[in-house]
Amino acid sequence: MTISELTLKSNDLEPVRRFEVFTGSGRRREWPPEEKARIVAESYEAGETVCAVARRYALSPQQLFAWRRAARQPAAEAPASESLFVPAVVAAPLPEPVAQRPGRSRSRRRSATPA
Repeated sequence: MTISELTLKSNDLEPVRRFEVFTGSGRRREWPPEEKARIVAESYEAGETVCAVARRYALSPQQLFAWRRAARQPAAEAPASESLFVPAVVAAPLPEPVAQRPGRSRSRRRSATPA
């Protein structure tokens, strides 16, 4: 059995003339941050729609919306490349001295004095 017999045929009498094997990650592309920023800025221009800009760069509109959302996040929320951990020193708290207060007597009831 040959490979052409295992593949789909356009006509039962005519074998497939072309056989392609796709390897790699397909359409996945790596966009440099400067290029992403430029495309996002272009999508915010007056008279432009997200779909038109996405179509121009062969992106899906969902991808461009995700880039726009990521660009709106403050820099503080962006993941840092360095570790931000600081060593902590834990010391046992010193006991506070207890102040001695003079003893309080119970409140005395006023006795009714005869008039």
